[in-house]
Amino acid sequence: PPSLSNLHDVFHVSQLRKYIANPSHVIEADDVQVRDNLTVETVPLRIKGREVKKLRNKEIASVKVVWEDPQARTRHGSWRAR
Repeated sequence: PPSLSNLHDVFHVSQLRKYIANPSHVIEADDVQVRDNLTVETVPLRIKGREVKKLRNKEIASVKVVWEDPQARTRHGSWRAR
């Protein structure tokens, strides 16, 4: 849905590898605070880059925004059209 458009968990299929089981490999799940309308709050930290993509008859300006996820304490960047 559009309300979750700020989440970009995207990867290319070429990045997939077979998982080799390891009993000592334990992954703990993070607690994510989801609102009643199924949205998650992310905080923009800074603009990391700017670019203009030229199509046949128009230009699209976009900025790369670095976001912080307060629950996971991680940062990631994503391109946004201006």
